[in-house]
Amino acid sequence: MEDNTDLNPCWPTLLSDEAVSSKGYVTFSLTNGPEYHISQISDAVMVAKHLGATLVLPDIRGSKPGDERNFEDIYDADKLIKSLENVVKVVKQLPEEVSLRNMAIVKVPTRVTEDYIKEHIDPIFKSKGNIRVASYFPSVNLRKSSQDGETDPVACLAMFGSLELQPEVNAVAESMVERLRTHSRKSGGRFIAVDLRIDILEKKNCHTTGVVGSKTCYNAQEIALFLRKLGFASDTTIYLTQPRWDSSLNILKDIFPKTFTKEAIMPASKRSKYLESESSEYENVIDFYISSRSDVFVPAISGLFYANTVGKRIALGKPQVLVPAEISETSGRATDFISPYISKKNHLAYSCFC
Repeated sequence: MEDNTDLNPCWPTLLSDEAVSSKGYVTFSLTNGPEYHISQISDAVMVAKHLGATLVLPDIRGSKPGDERNFEDIYDADKLIKSLENVVKVVKQLPEEVSLRNMAIVKVPTRVTEDYIKEHIDPIFKSKGNIRVASYFPSVNLRKSSQDGETDPVACLAMFGSLELQPEVNAVAESMVERLRTHSRKSGGRFIAVDLRIDILEKKNCHTTGVVGSKTCYNAQEIALFLRKLGFASDTTIYLTQPRWDSSLNILKDIFPKTFTKEAIMPASKRSKYLESESSEYENVIDFYISSRSDVFVPAISGLFYANTVGKRIALGKPQVLVPAEISETSGRATDFISPYISKKNHLAYSCFC
């Protein structure tokens, strides 16, 4: 499949002309990595917009206690504020006279709707004046369905038009993409990104899904055989989201010698900041960036990283997503393994792009 650039955002003509803000504030945090951040931003913007509240720029919290960063350490705050200026007012900090302690914490299902906000959140906001939103994920499935109706244009803008890496982080990620393309000169600069992380494979129960030859996650050997049977040449360049090289990956490198993890392609001058810090946030957002922009993306692990990477790739016109499976024959056709999100056009991103 070739890249396509014929999709355009549907939401600009559907948005109101100006943001209306009350005296109340909506606060929230970004947690669990970039695949969650996209949904958390969208939910918070939806809540603030439909309450007529002012949104406070979030902090970023890692998985370990005390692992906190400012939004601007990772993302472009000015870009987010400007992109939302006609939808909701965004401020970088909560005014000193407003106390976080007195805020009501409101749990919000991801992909929250205007009707849900009016029924369940608006009464609390009117009573308390300020609220703190915490998204929860009843499902990591981002398929659109007939029951969903059209995706709210505010949610579309927040998911696909507001969140970008701040310039320095963006430059590091882009330099890594260019390094991968340099390794791929013989194949026109094309490379594959595979979301394969050993720690998750060890925790996850990699069981069959009921679909013949399909599982929820695949190890390095299974991915190597899958790609080889699809006809990818031995000199294909592969990027893995695995943080550091692990001996279990050797089988993949034996078949595809140009297989890399971050430490092999990140500029040496950047490694101390981006690879050796206690927080993994930098590494996570770099993985998401590279997986979104590779020529082919292969999710060895099912879940929200896969789902939101596909959404970003749809937005960027990069539909080449191959879902692994066990191929019993000696070879297979790549077109048989295109992600259903793409082949059936049932990802919610398709309701945001025309």
